[in-house]
Amino acid sequence: MADKPSVLFVCVHNAGRSQMAAAWLTHLAGDRVEVRSAGSNPGDRVNPAAVEAMAEVGIDISAETPKILTVDAVRESDVCITMGCGDTCPVFPGKRYLDWKLEDPAGQGIEAVRPIRDEIKTLVEGLIAEIAPAKPEATA
Repeated sequence: MADKPSVLFVCVHNAGRSQMAAAWLTHLAGDRVEVRSAGSNPGDRVNPAAVEAMAEVGIDISAETPKILTVDAVRESDVCITMGCGDTCPVFPGKRYLDWKLEDPAGQGIEAVRPIRDEIKTLVEGLIAEIAPAKPEATA
């Protein structure tokens, strides 16, 4: 894995789970990780309930747009994470592939999306601890 690991979150529509995961990783890891998200059949817009749920925790994803999954996005990523939605990524040697089994927030209200948001945060925190732990402060 490179000095700065790269993670790709994949979900069919790239409108809910993968967008929330990318936002959490960006928010929690900062510039220690390169973050991408994409889908095999991107939606027209990010799920409004996902936007609202993330806004509740101070993360604005309202300007994000669903993106198409490309072979290059997979090739350029160290870790590819699908969201339990049955999407598949092209397989390249040396890449790490994970599947996070998460409920689909599509068509659900904010009450149903909050626990999904919180579960994604927990998974992202575990991923960060593994691939990009905070470096200890240098002591003089």
